[in-house]
Amino acid sequence: MADDDGVTMFGRIKDKLIASKQQWAKQGRLLTGRPNSERLPPGQRLVRDWPVLDLGVQPHVPLDLWKLTVDGAVESPAVWDWNAFAELPQVEMVSDIHCVTQWSRYDNRWAGVAATQILELVQPKPEATHIVFHAHDGYTTNVTLEMFAAADVIVAHSWEGEPLSREHGGPVRIVMPQFYFWKSAKWVRRIEFRAADKPGFWEVRGYHNEGDPWQEQRYS
Repeated sequence: MADDDGVTMFGRIKDKLIASKQQWAKQGRLLTGRPNSERLPPGQRLVRDWPVLDLGVQPHVPLDLWKLTVDGAVESPAVWDWNAFAELPQVEMVSDIHCVTQWSRYDNRWAGVAATQILELVQPKPEATHIVFHAHDGYTTNVTLEMFAAADVIVAHSWEGEPLSREHGGPVRIVMPQFYFWKSAKWVRRIEFRAADKPGFWEVRGYHNEGDPWQEQRYS
């Protein structure tokens, strides 16, 4: 009975969180329209810590069970386990984080596999226009192929020289620094290439389909 009560309570907390953010979208909360600086997008404030935001659950994915599937509209679908992923060409990148909840963090140092490397390996088909990221917690978010193909996008396994922590999306997450961070899916397990767009978890709940922080595209 205790377990059932715990599940019920978790469900209520998660539903309350989702409803709250949907209401933000309806009200246009946090929108300012005011520029900050050349580096800090409109309506953002700079932080030094890294706030933890999720849907109320942080999946635990052991490395020996972890897999990344890349499939859909590609010529060469791939499934990498942890060892195979670690053997792919690795890169380091430094980028800023801009969260839709109004905070930004500068100079984050990532390590992982560049999105351009994944594109080279799987070869998107001519009809591929969009990508959906699927996470271990059931979360999804959609981006265009062009967004994913940017030179600064990385499928990251490390942050600041250490393995990416569970609360921040480890073992592996997407990092797309040109867009609000809800597009950078945590706990990623699948990268699905598509011939048509398919809005993800927050996009169908009132959030913008692209999420450019410089245009303050918080909501649809």
